[in-house]
Amino acid sequence: MQNFDCPPNRSPGCPVEGTLSVIGGKWKGVVLYHLLDGTKRFNELGRKMPGVTQRMLTRQLRELEHDGLINRKVYAEVPPRVEYSLTAKGETLREIILALKDWGETHVPYYAPAAANSDKPATDAKVPPKTVQKNNAQAMESVS
Repeated sequence: MQNFDCPPNRSPGCPVEGTLSVIGGKWKGVVLYHLLDGTKRFNELGRKMPGVTQRMLTRQLRELEHDGLINRKVYAEVPPRVEYSLTAKGETLREIILALKDWGETHVPYYAPAAANSDKPATDAKVPPKTVQKNNAQAMESVS
């Protein structure tokens, strides 16, 4: 983690920049979210995030561990077992992560109800497939 001491001549947004450098990235927030309800093994986290590669998950977990947000516990077993959990510092992000989840459920188009996206025009009409559009255009040309 970089040092974000935010001297007086720095932008007032410096603490936000520092926070986003720690929890930013495509998968860190999701990892933290899944660890809110307790310890998880590596493969369990991977199953909860089907779009993440093992390499990327490993990288994100290492960064979160380096920044003191998660604990990594390795058991001396064959095959090796590794578990991840939130540290006390990571636990302080609980309200923030849950607020991000709530905001996403309300405002991200995939999750948000249509009424929440009222600034976009509602379209109930289905767009015909390109082949139908092409055939319609050809038919119109032959008529004229």
